[in-house]
Amino acid sequence: MSDLISVDECEQLTPDHVHDLYRRHVNRSQVSLMTSFGFGRELVERAEGAYLWTRSGRRILDFTGGVGVLNHGHNHPRILAARKRFQERQRMEVHKTYFSPYVAALGHNLAQLLPGDLNMSFFPNSGAEAVEGAVKLAYKYHRGRRHRILRADIAFHGKLLGSGSLTGAHQNFTFPGIPGVEVFPYGDLDAVRRLAGKDVYAILIEPFSASTMTACSEEFLRGLREICDAHDIVLIFDEIYTGWGKTGSLFYFMRYPGLVPDVVTTSKSFGGGKSSISAYIAREPVFKKAYDNLGDSLMNSTSTTYYGFGEETATAIEAVNIAVDDDYPARARAIERVLAPGLDRIRKTYPDTVARVSGAGALYGVFLDGGPKLLDRVAKLAPVGLARDPNFRVKLITCAVIDALYRDHGVYAYYTLNGANPLVAAPPLVAEPADVEYFLDSLDQTLAQGLLRLVTRFVKEKVAPRWGS
Repeated sequence: MSDLISVDECEQLTPDHVHDLYRRHVNRSQVSLMTSFGFGRELVERAEGAYLWTRSGRRILDFTGGVGVLNHGHNHPRILAARKRFQERQRMEVHKTYFSPYVAALGHNLAQLLPGDLNMSFFPNSGAEAVEGAVKLAYKYHRGRRHRILRADIAFHGKLLGSGSLTGAHQNFTFPGIPGVEVFPYGDLDAVRRLAGKDVYAILIEPFSASTMTACSEEFLRGLREICDAHDIVLIFDEIYTGWGKTGSLFYFMRYPGLVPDVVTTSKSFGGGKSSISAYIAREPVFKKAYDNLGDSLMNSTSTTYYGFGEETATAIEAVNIAVDDDYPARARAIERVLAPGLDRIRKTYPDTVARVSGAGALYGVFLDGGPKLLDRVAKLAPVGLARDPNFRVKLITCAVIDALYRDHGVYAYYTLNGANPLVAAPPLVAEPADVEYFLDSLDQTLAQGLLRLVTRFVKEKVAPRWGS
């Protein structure tokens, strides 16, 4: 039998060895892409709170927030204790024909925290599965008699075949997906009214679009509710990224009293940064009409092998309780009081560099530009073949800033792959004001170097040697 790598041996692998294994067994192009950044060439030794420590001993401020996963930060002590207790007591992990006290309690807790009669929960593995489960519920609610679903043009709902067809992100290849998907401009209520009708079974919307840093107005969201009530359409709010306090309210839509969707989806920080778990929570009448009968009672729950593994749901219970006990919405608002004016100050200091800043709570986007002259220069610097992407020049500028933040200041950031590709400032909610101030100072010092210098260095040192330009 071939030699197998043990866990102990895995932890001793060098970065070069890891890259080689990725090239041979994961994705060669991923190595070429990620090693363009400083963080792609280092391995993390440990992580705690808002910080990472690399094997070389560097302390890195993680301002990515785990792309929404790490509201609790890395390795929150209460999360670790809950998982350790589960393991030490040898709790049963999963068996779909035993009732789980963890599933029961987690469903109860969600019903207590969410408004109205959002009482019925299901716990799959990923956010994309939660979205597809919500859409499946809506289709079943109408017994398959309706055939259209509406989603926004800038939507991001996942990358599976079904959720991918509900996503508006630019993709290089088109896969088969859910039939009957129709698109409306984000925030355009008149467009939704024109599309809505008796053949529409669901409207799917992100109240706050984390990939584009734009939000639906209260008028728009309440207008959707009225349209859905008038036509008996299932209204689905996707709060996979924005749930559990990230934008300053427990869920973004909950800042508007009395506004209740028919289904809401959540994932990412729902698992406390340790558990891969998601949920969709439905209004009781909608759920009952779809699944509450003997013939269909297994269609949404125990028909899946996963259905909320014991340790996963125990972790989510603790994660939710931490978000409530430590008032994560208030923590996001405290971060915003430092982050928002700081980013606005940077925008005013570098008006030819920062086109705009937008966001909410602990989730902001910095839209970098540099003007047409710089963009044209960037196009000439770009590796052969990659400049065909209409957003590539902006992406390259943003990547150069991200790389400089990491290399020069020990700040880990990222940019969104959807929309206008802003640099994202999204610290975990355990970050302190001093962490936010350090990020702002680092960004200021980075932009002070000038985008042309940053891009030229990035292309010459990082991109061209790896991509053959």
